[in-house]
Formats: sequence, C-alpha cells, structure tokens
Amino acid sequence: MSQEQTPSMQGAVCPLPLPHTERIVMGHGSGGKMTHDLVKRLFLPALDNPALRQGDDAARILLPEGGRLAVSVDAHVVAPLFFPGGDIGRLAVCGTVNDIAMLGAQPRYLTAGFILEEGLEIDTLQQIVASMQQAALEAGVQIIAGDTKVVQKGKADGLYITTSGFGVIPPGVQPHGANAQPGDVVIVSGTLGDHAVAVLAARNELGLETAVQSDVAPLNHLVAKLIQAVPDPVQIHVLRDPTRGGLGTTLNEIARQSQVCIQIQEKLLPVKPAVQAACEMLGFDPLYLANEGKLVAIVEEQAASQVLMAMRSSPLGQDAAIIGKILPAPAGRVVLQTPLGVTRIIDMLAGEILPRIC
Repeated sequence: MSQEQTPSMQGAVCPLPLPHTERIVMGHGSGGKMTHDLVKRLFLPALDNPALRQGDDAARILLPEGGRLAVSVDAHVVAPLFFPGGDIGRLAVCGTVNDIAMLGAQPRYLTAGFILEEGLEIDTLQQIVASMQQAALEAGVQIIAGDTKVVQKGKADGLYITTSGFGVIPPGVQPHGANAQPGDVVIVSGTLGDHAVAVLAARNELGLETAVQSDVAPLNHLVAKLIQAVPDPVQIHVLRDPTRGGLGTTLNEIARQSQVCIQIQEKLLPVKPAVQAACEMLGFDPLYLANEGKLVAIVEEQAASQVLMAMRSSPLGQDAAIIGKILPAPAGRVVLQTPLGVTRIIDMLAGEILPRIC
C-alpha cells in the first residue's frame, strides 16, 4: 500500500472526494497533508531557495558579518476573536515567537499587519492590541513596525493579523527538523489539544461545554531553559511546536525530514480528561488537535532526563512527558503502540478537523 493510501484513525475530518488541484478548499489550510501538498506543488517550485528548502517553521539566515538570524511569518484568522485563555492578538504574537524559538533562537522583534473589516468596533481592536502588547512583554520582544488595511463589511470576518518575527540564534544551537536520529527520545511539554477544544467550545456550535482554556503562550523562555539544562546544546536535535494539524502531523513532518521512524506510546500521551471527553463525544483524535503553547523536543537519550526536569520546572511544562523514541525504520513513518500491543500508523492530518483555529 502506498504512503498516500495508508489508513489512519484520526477521527472526523472533512472528506476528500477530489484531489482539489484546481481550487482552494478549507482543507488546504489545515496544516496537514493538503497544506503540505499545496506548498510542495505550488509554492516551493516557484519560490525555491536554500532558506525556504530547510522545511522548518522558521528560516535560518547566515549574516555576512557572522551570526545567524531566525525569520518567520504567520497569518492568523481564528474565529471567534476571543476564546477562553486568549484572543487573536495574543495568538498572533505567541505563534510567531514560538516559531522563532523552535530554532533555539532568542526572539527580538515582530512586525504586524492588520486587515480590518468595516464595522469592527474600536473597543474590540483596542482590547486585541493591548493583548498583543501584554504577550510581547511576556516574551520579551518588541513590535517595531506594522501596516493596516480596511476592507468592506462582509469581506474579512472582523479582523485578520499577520506577524513576522526576527530572532538571534546563539552559537552552537542548531535544532532542525532533519536532525532526529535513531535512539533519540521524544518529549512533549504538556497536554494535547487544549487550544482546539477551547476555541471549539467558544463557538457554541456543537453544544460543547467545557472549562478547558487555550494553552496559547510564548515558549521562548522555556526553550532557553532547555538549552541551559543540557551539557551541550547540540544534544537537542529537534524542537517543534505542534499547532495546526496537531502532534500527529508535526511528528510526520519530522520523520520525513529526518528519514527516521518515530514510535510513540499511546498510554504516555498527556491529555486532559475534559479534552479526552470532548474528543470521544465529537469523534476527534487529540493527536490531530491544534496546540498553541506546547512543544515537542527530540533529544539524545543521555540528555532526556535533564530536558524533562527543565520542562517540569516551568509553569508551561508541568505536564511534560516522554512519549516515545526514534527508530531507524520504516523511514518517514510515525507509529503508535496501543496498550493492547497493537501498532497503529499515524499519518498526517488528511482533511480539515476544525477550520479557523489559529
């Protein structure tokens, strides 16, 4: 059976009856297989260059005078604009800060672009901008430039925000999606799916009532603690934040970049009981739900205990857990071991579970 035909059990998603090669559909924004296919088929051939080809959530730039710069950009279209634990402004800042941090970089500066819908209340915009500034203060970054556009009522659903980020990569720090090696340990910094369930509950569409709050938070200080905790920063091989498409899709990205097999244990996955209950009620798999304040670290086995302890010493990593390991084969695969001893293939998210999540 080919890779494209591999069965998965990721829960309810929008169906894929057609290849969708002629028009954009919602699944192209899922962060899963359709997103990756679109990037590979359309964007990479047209824009190909060494920095883009790296395949991480941020690019490394070698400066002529020495040193390395991390650069990233994110567009945010979450609905509703406010949700338990956060809002689109906090999400915009944290999302870009976190992509920069996943290269081990120290985020320094952001820019922000706003598309405002005619009729948006000024008070709403003020609250969102204040939230952005608070998140920037938490992360220790400055928003140094921006742009604003207004479109007619009905053309933007309130507000969209695009943020770009810039950070400095310290010497000797080099996490990269292609660096996972057999024998490495897979660690996740906390519970899965909190953000997705919080946003879904805020929509009041499916009768879901829950106290779960979004985990949206800047992770750069946590990353700095991990780097300081190990004898040599090169022992941290991969850092990635599992946002759209969830942990399952993120691990597939890493497995394909590194050409290794990632084996995880279902019983070790940290999931809040309320999130698990929501998944069982709605037919979702927490492996494919978005997170906005979690990271996955793939590290040398000798460094795993130090990294885990450093995570758990932070408020953002108290529920951190070792969930698996890296195997040499089958290359490019992610497999899950169930408590019954059954091996289940975890593929990339195929369609769209929850549109407008970030």
